[in-house]
Amino acid sequence: MTRKIILDCDPGHDDAIALLLAHGNPDIDLVAVTTVVGNQTLEKVTRNALSVARIAGITGVPFAAGCPRPLVRAVETAPDIHGETGLDGPVLPEPTLELDRRHAVDLIIDTVMSHEPGEITLVPTAGLTNIALAARKEPRIVERVREVVLMGGGYHEGNWSAVAEFNIIIDPEAAHIVFNAGWPVTMVGLDLTHQALATPEVAKRIAAVGTKPAEFVGELLDFFGATYKEAQGFEHPPVHDPCAVAYVIDPGVMTVRRAPVDVELTGGLTLGMTVTDFRAPAPADCRTQVAVELDRERFWDLVVDALERIGDVEA
Repeated sequence: MTRKIILDCDPGHDDAIALLLAHGNPDIDLVAVTTVVGNQTLEKVTRNALSVARIAGITGVPFAAGCPRPLVRAVETAPDIHGETGLDGPVLPEPTLELDRRHAVDLIIDTVMSHEPGEITLVPTAGLTNIALAARKEPRIVERVREVVLMGGGYHEGNWSAVAEFNIIIDPEAAHIVFNAGWPVTMVGLDLTHQALATPEVAKRIAAVGTKPAEFVGELLDFFGATYKEAQGFEHPPVHDPCAVAYVIDPGVMTVRRAPVDVELTGGLTLGMTVTDFRAPAPADCRTQVAVELDRERFWDLVVDALERIGDVEA
C-alpha cells in the first residue's frame, strides 16, 4: 500500500539521500516537501532541496520554506559536517521548481486537513520547529496524522553533546511538543542510524548504478565521509535521514521497541536528551517507540533500488 508522506528536512547530505529515496520508491507518495533551519540557514537548505529536486526530476510536488529559527533558542547550524552551503561537495544545479507561496507550517496543515484521517505520515529529518508549530496552530492535525517517523535523538547515544542529537538539541522545545502531542511517534535515532554506514562496498553499489543521480550521491558521500571522519572519528559515514524514510517504506527494515520518550529542557549537561524509559514494559497508552536494530542489507537495497528507478534525468 502506497504511503503518503510529507518530508520535512534541512538538506544536508543525508537529507538529500532521504529525498531521493522517497522520490524513487514506488511505495511512497511524496505529497509535499518542507524545509526548516538546521544543517544550514533556511535560505541555504531550501535552495539545496530545490536543487536536489532538479537532480532527481521531482515535479508536481509542492516545496515550501518554513521556520528560519528555533522556537526559543538562537540558530545553530552544522558547517563542520555539511559545509558552508549545507551540501558542499557536488556542484549543484540551479533550481527550476518554484517554491509554494505558503509557509511550510501552513502547507503541512493544509495537506493533512485535505486528506482523510490516517492518510498522511510526517517524516521530519531536521529540527522539529515546523512540526511543532503546525501542531500548535492547528491541533486537529494530531488526530489526523497516521504517525510521525522522525530522524532524531537517541536512547543511548548523542552527537551534538554527550547525550543529545543535533536535530533535537537545536530546538528542544519543539521536540518536546512533538513527542508529547499524542500522535504515534517512531524515533529513528543515532542508536539505529549509526548502523547505516556508507562503507566502500556500499559506495561501489551506488557507483554501479551509473546514473547522474547516483554519481551525485557518491559525491555527497565522499564529502560527508571526510567531514564525519574529521569531526567525529567515523571510518565510514552514518547516513541518518534515509533510515526514517526506509522505515515508512518497509517497517521490517528495522526492529523497534515501544517505550516512553521525553525531551530534557532544563538540564545543564543533558539539554535535548531524548530520555527513553526501558525500565519496564511500555504502558498500554504509550504512543512512542524507538528504532533499535537495522537490517543493513535490506536498507541499502532500498536506496540502490530507488536510484535505479530514478534513472538518468534530463537537466
